[in-house]
Amino acid sequence: MDAESNGPTPTAFDKFSVESVYAELLSRAPENKMEPRMAPMIRAMEILGEPNKAFPIIHLTGTNGKTSTARMVEGILRAHELRTGRYTSPHLSSVTERISIDGEPVSDETFVRIWDEIRPFLEIIDGELEAAGDPRLTYFESITILAFAVFADEPVDVAIIEVGLGGITDATNVGDGQVAVVTPISLDHTELLGDTEYDIALEKSGIIKPGGFLISAAQPQEAAQVLLEKAQEVGVEFRFEGVEFGVETRTIGVGGQVLSINGIAGRYEELLLPLHGAHQAQNAAVAVAAVEAFIGGGTRELDAAVVREGLRTVTSPGRIEVVRTAPSIIVDAAHNAAGAKAAAAAVKEAFDFSRLILVVGVLQDKDAGAILAELHEELGGILEDICLTQSTSPRAIPAAELLQDALAAGFAEENVHIAERLDDALEWAVMKAEENNDLAGGILITGSITVVGEARTLLGK
Repeated sequence: MDAESNGPTPTAFDKFSVESVYAELLSRAPENKMEPRMAPMIRAMEILGEPNKAFPIIHLTGTNGKTSTARMVEGILRAHELRTGRYTSPHLSSVTERISIDGEPVSDETFVRIWDEIRPFLEIIDGELEAAGDPRLTYFESITILAFAVFADEPVDVAIIEVGLGGITDATNVGDGQVAVVTPISLDHTELLGDTEYDIALEKSGIIKPGGFLISAAQPQEAAQVLLEKAQEVGVEFRFEGVEFGVETRTIGVGGQVLSINGIAGRYEELLLPLHGAHQAQNAAVAVAAVEAFIGGGTRELDAAVVREGLRTVTSPGRIEVVRTAPSIIVDAAHNAAGAKAAAAAVKEAFDFSRLILVVGVLQDKDAGAILAELHEELGGILEDICLTQSTSPRAIPAAELLQDALAAGFAEENVHIAERLDDALEWAVMKAEENNDLAGGILITGSITVVGEARTLLGK
């Protein structure tokens, strides 16, 4: 009804939906097409009233563990009764997962309303870019602008913001982090970031800003040196895992693990972390140190009971996540060699499988051979069969093209099955797992976040 008929006032929800906004975002440059530039983001913040300065920021970069660490930081901050915003990527099921308020995806209504409010300003910037002969705002630039606008509108007490790629020219770098967090660095996106850990660390060090505080996971020597030199250059304090803080003890428990962590300001015992793997324990240590740096400047011990409460409630969907039992089906978004190695080690440690079936799909910009080689090496003692498949992403490597990588990684051809459709791959894997009625067998689905996201949907998650 229109205004003259005294009906409800039209809202953005009448014009747009989450699906229509997502379609509009996708019509821009694809997510993996990131422009190495900052000027359009600076311009966007300027004409929107600088939402990037409306709240303090904990900024995360690194190769693996960013999203899990961000969720742990969020959990501890929420236990301190702070209202949080969290921006991570990519998403598993819905684009709204990328922008979270107090631990939950932003509401559909807010997502659409804020998009409607900022859309005219984005069109102004698009026009300016096109007039200069430059590409218009990309998918990632646009949704990053949306995230800053949502957090300013809520408003939040603190935003936990994960880079999309790199650091120096990442769209999120219009935000100046009070704490810069660097999770483990390894080789990934080498075509964009460089083919050495030194080069990648140099790019990622761009989030370390004057007035901030560097918290870093344990790093390869070259990467650590780059981060240390950057921190000294801009005059910020720095703490490294394995030097000033880290995991002291770790005990495997039902549904996760129990930790003792030496932070940068205190020691925290009997921390229940409902996530699997040594890598998640290390992520927890980084998260605790980051919160210590944020709340007390690294000099004040946190309340151990609050830290316990914050970690006790943490979830990390798509990371060593059990999505079905009988047979046990685990999904993990290991999309590079280091991630595959960590996931395989966590599966062996946390689950007493006598045999394991793999379902693997990889995207084109990833090193499929290295991923498959790590899985084969780490899981060789319990591996039985592997199904090569693909997600519906246009970036997915066709399943049949993965065969040579699988054979080179050491998989026997008679144990390799190919299924172009993921639902067929899941059906085959379940059938194989049930053949011997072996309750100690399991299925691991991995290789890309798109495969994991679609598998979770197919399996009712």
